[in-house]
Parts: sequence; structure tokens; C-alpha cells
Amino acid sequence: MVTVGGIIGGGIFLNPAVVAQRVHTGPLILLTWAVGGVIATIGALCFAELGSRRPEAGGGYVYLREAFGPLPAFLYGWTFFLVVNTGGMAAVAVTFARYATDLAQVPALWVKPVAVGAILLLTWVNCVGIRAGATTQNIFTVLKLAALASVILVGVAAALRHGGALADSAAPTPDLVRVIGVALIPVLFTYGGWAHANNVAGEVKDPVRTLPRAMILGVSLVVIVYVLVNVSYVAVLGASGLAVSLAPASDVMRRVLGPIGATVIGLGIVASTFGFVNLSILSAPRVLQAMAADGLFFRRAAVLHPRYRTPTVALGVQAVWAVVLTVSGTYGQLLDYVVFGDWIFFAAIAATLFIYRTRDPHEVGYRVPGYPVVPALFVVVALFVVASSVRSNPVNALIGSLIIETGIPVFFCWRMMA
Repeated sequence: MVTVGGIIGGGIFLNPAVVAQRVHTGPLILLTWAVGGVIATIGALCFAELGSRRPEAGGGYVYLREAFGPLPAFLYGWTFFLVVNTGGMAAVAVTFARYATDLAQVPALWVKPVAVGAILLLTWVNCVGIRAGATTQNIFTVLKLAALASVILVGVAAALRHGGALADSAAPTPDLVRVIGVALIPVLFTYGGWAHANNVAGEVKDPVRTLPRAMILGVSLVVIVYVLVNVSYVAVLGASGLAVSLAPASDVMRRVLGPIGATVIGLGIVASTFGFVNLSILSAPRVLQAMAADGLFFRRAAVLHPRYRTPTVALGVQAVWAVVLTVSGTYGQLLDYVVFGDWIFFAAIAATLFIYRTRDPHEVGYRVPGYPVVPALFVVVALFVVASSVRSNPVNALIGSLIIETGIPVFFCWRMMA
């Protein structure tokens, strides 16, 4: 459930419209989501072996530290804490609050207080134990899957009854590879999140067996759901209708079931976003815990609560910064700046497999099939996503690079204080 919950957030309710704007036809929309699913599955295979080899709290930070040294690992943790996770948490918490206040018909001025309240409540839940956080995650993962299942059933039933728009006409697409490559950027960001399970590997029972199985099955389930959801979107709205939709899931449900359908999917989006915030809170502090144990963050962040055995200080620090970003409203721009950095680190983390295989060629546990081609392919695709992001917005990429590089002097300051 951690893998599924870590992937399904708000993206599947928004990004399909962006994809439709870039590839224009129903078949190409579905092809793009299928290709993105294959790439996500390959990434999950790589991270499954890493989790099996090093089942420790901290995930990518631990792999980068052992393979490439403390500075690259710190820059990953720094960016993850400063913007990627806390910024994403703030953005999704605000999305949750907007839908929740709208459904409750309360004034919009309550959006930020509700978002802050969600972050603080879920932080407390995760402070009292990983079991409480995991139970909460499981409940809301089931709810978000139920919401997406309703979209799939309604959309496919309507398409079968009235005839869908999967093959609607559009002008031929020149330079197909480039167009699909650009469309893959929002797709891959929507599929991102499979690494959350690795962050809590140190608290998973029998992680050598459990992690690979959970990640592969979880990503496979998400790929099937995402493709079928897009079948529903295209079947009901058509490629052109999807391209101009601001809320595809709501539009599908409203068109087929009327206002009650929009309310149902609104509740589903509330569950999806709330669950995603919980997962971000659950897994990310383990990165700060690992950094603190290395003397590269506040030492107390490495200390586990004597009763609950959770990194309560790390959880608290994360909550404070996420609340600051939520209240200030700066999270959106920060995420735009460093979103390409997420895939730089994905590429670097996957590349650590080559180091581990060289150092420990006979180590037992789960092994990526098709090595070295499969992890090499993922690294190439991740770098392609980075290049596409830079090409589409070089100014944001430059600012994002500078934000990431601010971690270099911070790293040396921590080293001197250690």
C-alpha cells in the first residue's frame, strides 16, 4: 500500500489534460501512458533490488552515500527536504483543503488553515508509530483506488453504451518521438513515488522479500489503473475535450452521472490527496534520520522516540517547514524550479546498482532481471526527462540548479560542526 499510495496523488486528476494537449489523439494518449508505465516499472525493478540490498531507513540517501560519497547523498537529502517532499506535501495539502472546503461549502479563506491542520494531524498520527501511519495510509489508499475505479467503470460503461472517442480524428503528428517524449514528462511525474517504500525499509518486516514484491506489484497495479482511467477520460471526453478540461475526473463523472457524480469524485480526490500527504509525512523523515546519524543534520533528528520508535524530531522539523511553505504560498514556484532535479537523483540512485554489483557480485536477494541493460535504460530515460525539462524551461532549470547547489556550503558547515 505504501508503493501505491506513494504514486497516486493528485497528478492523475490533472496531468492527463496536459498529455492530451501534447499528443492530440486518443491512441497516442493511451500509448504515452503505457510507455510511462513501462518506464515506471523498470524504475521499480531497480529500486526493488536496492531496497533488498540495503534495507535501511533513508533509501536513496543511503545508496548515494555508499556508492558516490556523502556530498551527493547530502544534496539529495537537502533538495528532498527543502523543496521536493515538503513542497509537494504543501501543494497536495492545499489541493486537499480546496476540495474539502468546497464540498463542505465553507469560505475559501479556510483553505490554508485546513491544509495546515491536515499536515499537523497526520504528523501526529505518524509520531505515535509507523503502524498508525501505515493503517491510515492503507485506508486512504483503498479509498483513492475506489474513486479511480468509479471513474473507470462509469467511463468505460458510457463508452460501450454510446460509443467512445478513442479513435477521434486529428491532424497527423510530425516528429512522433519528440512529441511523445515531451508528453512523457507529466506522465512520469505522475508515476513517480515508488521510492517511498525504500525510505521506510528499516521498519519493514523481512524487507529483502517484502520490498521487491510490494514495489513490483504496487507499480503494476498503478499502471493498469492509470491506463484504464485514461481510457475512460478519452472515451467520454474525447482527446480534444480532455485537452481543455481543468478537472477530467469531475467532468467525466458529471457528464455521465450529473452533479452527484462530481460530488462522488470530489470525495475521492479528497481521500487521494489526504492519503498522499500522509505517505509523504510517513516516509521522508527517515531520510533526515539517516542524515542526522551521519552528522549532516540536527543530531536529535536521528533519535527515535523511546516508546513509539519513530523519528519524532525529524517529523516535527519536516512539519514546521511544510507549514511555512503552505502559509507563504511559495511551494508552487519552488517545485517548478527543482522538479527536474527529482529525475537527476532518480538517475543517480539507479546508477548505484552498478557500484553495488561490482562490489558485491555474489550478494543474494532480489536481482533486477536483464541487468545491466534494464538499469542502464532507466538511467538514460531519466536523463532524457531531465534534458526535456531543461529544454522546455531553461530559466527554471538554472534557478533550480542554484537551489540544489546551496546545499554545498550547508554540507561543509555541518561537516565542520560534526
